[in-house]
Amino acid sequence: MFIAAALALAAAALADPGDKGKGKAQGKNKFSFQLVNTDNRCDGSGAWATLNETRTYQVHDNGDGTFRLRRVDKGTFTTLAGTSPGNCTTNKSKHGHLIRAGVTGRFGGYLEGTITGGTFNKKATCAAACFTSDFITAFFGAGATFSCDVNSTDCKFNFNYTAPSRSANRPRLLVRHWQDRGKGAGSMLQEVFHGDIASS
Repeated sequence: MFIAAALALAAAALADPGDKGKGKAQGKNKFSFQLVNTDNRCDGSGAWATLNETRTYQVHDNGDGTFRLRRVDKGTFTTLAGTSPGNCTTNKSKHGHLIRAGVTGRFGGYLEGTITGGTFNKKATCAAACFTSDFITAFFGAGATFSCDVNSTDCKFNFNYTAPSRSANRPRLLVRHWQDRGKGAGSMLQEVFHGDIASS
């Protein structure tokens, strides 16, 4: 997941936040939302797949006025025809060049950092899609800052995508596992791409 997508994902996405924007509570300080989204290629040239996902925000009070936020994404993807997600010069692993439309698979991953300058309101509601910035503003206030949105070493993420070898994905794919992981954000970002979802 190209880092711009990892932090904000697609601005044009659709979503069903459920429960009138409160999300589905899953235990202490966990909030889940259903999203329809897109994911970008590692070269930043645009979307390579449509995502249907459950996004869960997990909030931990550090006890010093800051909060640890872990965003967990899990769902399915369907590819769009064009350049494959791993086809970029920074990907030094084996990868392809193109992906055909209609290849399906599953993905999962997380984004984790620290929130400062905000006050946590666990009874807040999140309007519309409830992407990361929406969640932070709704649950912590407009003055809150997330370490994954600024120049910082305090951010980490890891997203993995797999297209199973099954009849619906034939002809056989050239590469069928794609990983985008890293640490830091902004000028301190260290991002590593591995593999691809590619048909040629």
